[in-house]
Amino acid sequence: MNIQQAGAALRARQVSSRELTIECLRQIEAKNGRLNAFLTVTAERALADAETADNELAAGVDRGPLHGIPIALKDVFCTKGIRTTCGSLLFKDHVPDYDCAVAERLAAAGSVLLGKTHMHELAYGVTSNNPHFGAVRNPWDTDRVPGGSSGGSGAAVAAGMTFMAMGSDTGGSIRVPGAFCNTVGFKPSYGRVSRFGVMPLDFSLDHMGPLTRTVRDAALVLQALAGRDERDETSSHAAVDSYVPAEGVSIRGLRVGVPANFYFDQVDPEVASAVRKMVQLAAGLGATVTVVPVPDIASLNAVGRVILMSEASAVFERYGDRRDEFGADVRTLFDQGLLLAATDYVNAQRLRRQFRDAFLGVFDGIDVLLTPTAPTVAKRIGETTILVGGVEEDFRLATTRLVRGVNVLGFPAISIPCGFGEAGMPIGLQLIARPFAERTLLEMAAALEDATDFHLQVPGV
Repeated sequence: MNIQQAGAALRARQVSSRELTIECLRQIEAKNGRLNAFLTVTAERALADAETADNELAAGVDRGPLHGIPIALKDVFCTKGIRTTCGSLLFKDHVPDYDCAVAERLAAAGSVLLGKTHMHELAYGVTSNNPHFGAVRNPWDTDRVPGGSSGGSGAAVAAGMTFMAMGSDTGGSIRVPGAFCNTVGFKPSYGRVSRFGVMPLDFSLDHMGPLTRTVRDAALVLQALAGRDERDETSSHAAVDSYVPAEGVSIRGLRVGVPANFYFDQVDPEVASAVRKMVQLAAGLGATVTVVPVPDIASLNAVGRVILMSEASAVFERYGDRRDEFGADVRTLFDQGLLLAATDYVNAQRLRRQFRDAFLGVFDGIDVLLTPTAPTVAKRIGETTILVGGVEEDFRLATTRLVRGVNVLGFPAISIPCGFGEAGMPIGLQLIARPFAERTLLEMAAALEDATDFHLQVPGV
């Protein structure tokens, strides 16, 4: 059952929010020991929230599509009175005295908070193999990673432990878990969702978005979250659109771009095949498909890495006297950031503007760009290098190669299920649109989802 279905059942009095919540808590209790997807479970609060939702709905008070729906938050989202660790020993006892904007808006929409999901330490990685709180495991194969840094959110949604879990995305950290766990992972435009009260990794690359079972569920969440927040100086003044695609939405006449370079140059053949079949499907549904050259993505990724390492090291420089509390991989990244020259950072920001202008030019001729989300399926926990097309690559760099640049640009992007590869592991399709074109992006994604059944497949765990 997805959010739309659960909402309809709630309003038809076929099920109560309490029953939905009890079932989610049962799934958490049964599966979290194997998956380690939740760091904190707020069962007592969840049941109280559910009772409130049931009473309100019975009294004719309807807060919208999320009313009474059990959800979870990645453990970077500050929650009043609830431990918020950011997956780090630095914050293992941190209990905020306020709610972040996302938590406020989800509560105002009537959702039921189940707890906080596990993650890569300080959101700085792609495996969610956390040295302090243990590895998050992929429900499709518990020996494999779920992706990161929002790995707990991806695993929890895929395993049926929650209807939705919020993630954060600095270089692919929503879309990669979406691809690896066979869920929808949606990163809206920079500034579309408030970052107020979210523990930062990077000043100018962090984006907030949901992981869900369907595209329309992700759209429902965006509808509740989108809009200006004066407490976040990066929050956009752009008008909020109507984001939820209609049933039977048509993409006839929409312009689909397929990259002529980079995105298919070094990916597993099974991934390339699955994505190209989705391109053919889009054409069959009436979209116009064009092969388009894209700017130098390798250089764009290099710009993103310089910005990330510089800004992340600046964020956490104050904790330099607590180096022993960082995991080895995260400590290395922070040290590398401290070695970068200010001129490197300034030049990276200058190039960022040039790349953004160049990509806006690409979107003059297309509405949506279709690419693989990741070049491979999820790999085994502990692997630091992988073979892609016969070439050995660093796992982190390879896994973010196709997604990192979108954060630098600030464009909206979504990963949806598009097939299965090695050992039955999921494959993700990435769709990218121009800034604040979420409506078009979601319509394209929903049409492709409607024409396939990949999102209906569930793991055995």
